[in-house]
Amino acid sequence: MMYKNIVPAKFLSRPNRFVANVKIKGIETAVHVKNTGRCRELLLPDSTVYLEDFSENPRNRKLMYDLIAVEKGDLLINMDSQAPNKVVREVLENGVIQLPKMGRLTLIRPETVFGDSRFDFYIEDENGKKGFIEVKGVTLENDGIAAFPDAPTERGVKHINELITAKNSGYSAYILFVVQMSGMKYLIPNDDTHKAFGDALRYAHSSGVNVLAYECKVEPNRLNITGEISVKL
Repeated sequence: MMYKNIVPAKFLSRPNRFVANVKIKGIETAVHVKNTGRCRELLLPDSTVYLEDFSENPRNRKLMYDLIAVEKGDLLINMDSQAPNKVVREVLENGVIQLPKMGRLTLIRPETVFGDSRFDFYIEDENGKKGFIEVKGVTLENDGIAAFPDAPTERGVKHINELITAKNSGYSAYILFVVQMSGMKYLIPNDDTHKAFGDALRYAHSSGVNVLAYECKVEPNRLNITGEISVKL
């Protein structure tokens, strides 16, 4: 997926989940943060961030910039929480990745309700097999190891349990982690932050839910899934 009109800036502060203060060419400006997670290890004072500039086409926007990526040492990390679903849909529609136990997909429908949850995608393949996909964006890493979540997520545990129910009801079920950076060795559940999520993920895997992770090539104006990495549970 592509962004338009990218400008670099220096991060200053984050007064709330939705707004950051940055400096663009020496001018302090408030920008919209496209990730409501904590991101404390990413948004550090004076870190280089990348913004999408909407000033030429503001529509009804209050803030003219979206914060979409940040440099962490030598890593460029995309932190747009809407991006993982977009890139997953792209690779599914283009056939770039093949889901285990599914043939060629003939239907990819976003935001589909099952039970008490709304999954990111409902899918059907050429043989009539049906399934659900839940996508999780990953921005946390330590020493080249990606981890999820970066904050407790009861909603994430609920989604996992609902996927197990879907699997037991005859659907194919997938948890797909989109690692919004490159060069990772593998992905792990972040038990230190939310062990209940890790326990649920391990139980889901043992119950037949497919747990997959894909890393991305990240550029200031682009995010593309490049390949699968292993998940160590």
